[in-house]
Amino acid sequence: MHTRTLLALSLLLVLSCVAYMTLGVKAGWAFILPFRGTKLVALLTVAVSISTATVLFQAITHNRILTPSIMGFDALYVLLLTGAVYGLGGFAVADLPPLLVFAVTAGIMVGASLMLFGTLLLSKGQDLIVMILTGVIFGTLFRALTSFMQRLIDPNEFSVVQVASYARFNDIETEILWPAGAVMAVALIAAWRMRYRLDVLMLGRETAINLGEQPRTRYLQVLVIIAVLVSVSTALVGPVALLGLLVVALAHVVTPTPHHAILLPSAALISAITLVGGQTVMERVLHLTTPLAVIVDVLGGMVFLFLVLRGLRA
Repeated sequence: MHTRTLLALSLLLVLSCVAYMTLGVKAGWAFILPFRGTKLVALLTVAVSISTATVLFQAITHNRILTPSIMGFDALYVLLLTGAVYGLGGFAVADLPPLLVFAVTAGIMVGASLMLFGTLLLSKGQDLIVMILTGVIFGTLFRALTSFMQRLIDPNEFSVVQVASYARFNDIETEILWPAGAVMAVALIAAWRMRYRLDVLMLGRETAINLGEQPRTRYLQVLVIIAVLVSVSTALVGPVALLGLLVVALAHVVTPTPHHAILLPSAALISAITLVGGQTVMERVLHLTTPLAVIVDVLGGMVFLFLVLRGLRA
């Protein structure tokens, strides 16, 4: 049954990609193929990165409400970039090779994630309320520090930070697409190899230990993968707040199973369909009258409220 669902989702994704590449074509294919093709690859990269990071994070936190974005991972990335602009200057950061900025920021993200969230997971991994409150506090702190530094930055340099502070599916950072895609591929391979271990971790810490697993080690490994994937998506299009929550919730509805061998590809396909299909509609039908990020955040917010209210009634 799940195999048929995945095949149907794959077919729908192919149709979305074909529509994105062919609708409204007016220029020659020699221009259209590299231009739209690059953006299509970027959208697929972002979609898979966000969905995989969310599935992994929900696996180690044992709930379907928390996502890396809600816990402040995206805000941490923007804070690091703002700190670089504040310390080095906007023009100096803009002159740096984009790949260098991505590599340094991703490395710091991994270290900060292990320090901030690793300690929390190892001590209070089962406490949903503590996790939510901590995520809200971290996210608020990161955004407050970012806002404070932005007020101190020269107005002429503020544009460097402003571009990175919002999701921008129409203005993708294609200069780092291929290196970021390679990094994402390595992270995806690592995540896929852990798919059965994730099933064991979902059974609880004590059960996982009894089955021969090492939760502490796996949690830290998964956090590294999540930090890398969030860095990839945020570097390419900026912070996308609630896409992960939306697509993973849909994946649980479309493919209701606890097995990550099904959830990982299901969430990735739904995420890719959402971004590629949504961007096709926004660009070709609505002519960019409404940013796709706004629609995603509205739908994601509704899903978040539904999950919270359902949890309170349970």
